[in-house]
Amino acid sequence: MGEKSPADAYQQLLDRAERVGTLETMDNLLFWDQQVMMPPGGTPARSTQRGLVSSLQHEALTGDDVEAWLDAVADADLDDDQQAVVREVRREHERKASVDQDLTEEINSVISEANDAWEEAKANDDFDTFAPYLEELLELKREQANQIDPDKEPFAVMLEEYEPYVGVDTAERVLDNLKAALVPLIEEIRASDVDPSGPFVERGPYDADTQMALSEDALSFVQCDWDRARLDTSPHPFSYGNRYDMRITTRFHDHSPIDGLDSSLHEYGHATYEMGLDPDGFPGPLGQSRSHSIHESQSRFWENHVGRSEAFWEQFLPIVQKHFPRLSDVTPREAYEAANQVYEDNLTRVEADEVTYHLHIVVRFEIERALLNGELEVEDVPEVWNDKYEEYLGIRPDTDTEGCLQDIHWSIGRIGTFQGYSLGTVFSAQLQHSLEEDFGAPLEELVREQRFDEIREWMEEHVHRHGKRYQTDVLPEVATGERLTTEYFVDRIQEKYADIYDL
Repeated sequence: MGEKSPADAYQQLLDRAERVGTLETMDNLLFWDQQVMMPPGGTPARSTQRGLVSSLQHEALTGDDVEAWLDAVADADLDDDQQAVVREVRREHERKASVDQDLTEEINSVISEANDAWEEAKANDDFDTFAPYLEELLELKREQANQIDPDKEPFAVMLEEYEPYVGVDTAERVLDNLKAALVPLIEEIRASDVDPSGPFVERGPYDADTQMALSEDALSFVQCDWDRARLDTSPHPFSYGNRYDMRITTRFHDHSPIDGLDSSLHEYGHATYEMGLDPDGFPGPLGQSRSHSIHESQSRFWENHVGRSEAFWEQFLPIVQKHFPRLSDVTPREAYEAANQVYEDNLTRVEADEVTYHLHIVVRFEIERALLNGELEVEDVPEVWNDKYEEYLGIRPDTDTEGCLQDIHWSIGRIGTFQGYSLGTVFSAQLQHSLEEDFGAPLEELVREQRFDEIREWMEEHVHRHGKRYQTDVLPEVATGERLTTEYFVDRIQEKYADIYDL
């Protein structure tokens, strides 16, 4: 068989990338089912199924044929979109080809078992149940990182799995800037006499079924496309799927409806990103989301910039009161302030306010880095976790369930991802600034006028439709005209909370 022409080789690469993308959507659906619908006894079969999908993905990306096609297009005259496809396939090929297929299968097999162990450990407040699985996953991930790039620290290699083209130095810079700005702000807030906790906690409890109906109404309010989305509950909220079929999950607490609303709007933001991707590029690289932090910019935007805005509560409070008539005398300002309360004793990341949230991220960033780099033993995680919470937030978990077992990420192998939440939050503020300049109006005004379709269309134009066309560190500049900066987040958060807490 003769050598393929560059045009033929490119088409083969694109076809292969689309095959891998389709397999990814299949694995997402298997994971969603495991978390939402699968009976408890289904784990052994699900482990085998996900292991097979992973194996097929690995084979599709690592074969000699892929390397030959990449060689054939190396010097070809490609347009910008084609070059982006080749860049992304080459990156994935080189990373995955360097990892033994047996190791990849073993990682995915352990993940399926680890997730069940984590759920049991969390339910029983028993870190020892999960510890052996975490230890095994860390050993496997270190080996994976070593096979990809033995000259880098393991954490840096795995961070690049979720944040391509973004290095550890960028994550450190952002987190350092946030710590410098937020620690003194938190101290000012705690010294304030203002207590915005307000009416929600005082009027509980709130049953889960009514909260689910409220969340469905909230997503309808922001104009969710229900033909392509559904909402369920899961132990840890997430959204998986593709641009045609998004599975959104949330969870509720009976003490307040705010947590469930925040969670639902957050996950809806993830869904808008997937549903806004370019259909012509799907399921290839140009129709896939760029990275974890870019995804988080969308979820944090809808959760914080829309759902925690004063204008949102002016418009949405009557719907809340319809579901919970006991709140009929609550004013929009009271609801807004309660939705933005800074909790002095909150230990849970996904329930954290906008201000303290990033210190939750710092704890995880530092612990993950030490674990992956072999500088921290698994058995010491609970104590180190608790010590860091006491140091950074002035609070200490009483149990591992509310401490180091609260997040699902380690149990599903997503080790090295937490900094993406802060990177994405910073970008969401940068996006708001650019959106307001383009509309010539503040976001509050757009929300008050319920122009949610227009907001989402702006996001599609500036972020979603690009898929992986641009590198992660370049996309913020393409979308807003500036490289990633903490300036807009810090300015916004200081102004907002000075108003709420009368600073």
